[in-house]
Amino acid sequence: MSAGASATSTGAVAAWRARWPLLVAALWWGVTTGLSFIAVPLLFDHFSNPAVAGGMAARLFQVQSYLSVAAALALLLWGRAQRGRGAAGDASWALLPWLLLGALSGLVQEFGVAEKILTARQTGANLALWHGLGSVLVALQWLCALRGLWWLAGRRG
Repeated sequence: MSAGASATSTGAVAAWRARWPLLVAALWWGVTTGLSFIAVPLLFDHFSNPAVAGGMAARLFQVQSYLSVAAALALLLWGRAQRGRGAAGDASWALLPWLLLGALSGLVQEFGVAEKILTARQTGANLALWHGLGSVLVALQWLCALRGLWWLAGRRG
């Protein structure tokens, strides 16, 4: 391998290390946007049976919840690695509450609310209440992803 190829390879690795958090945040926000505001409404529009659409929507929201947790944890680990690397590293801790809220919202949605929504009719639970809470949790994940993406897109260095 020539010195020029080695320098190019090293530069590519450095660029990847600098940009992967932005890519993770963009993926988190993009998937949350696509599933929540495009795919799930299309399911209910396409299927005449709300129970069928609801079951499929639940699976999509499950994917979104796990993605929120994974993305937030990856960005938390990145932020921890940045700690003490100067002003940019210390500033990454400004994302801490947003990342924790995003992960927590995903966990509560998946392990606290999703099952209540799916079984509300059979158990006599208040479907509107659980659906509203699920919607709030999805919106929180979306906002946390947006905050992370916005911050990472605007950071220097």
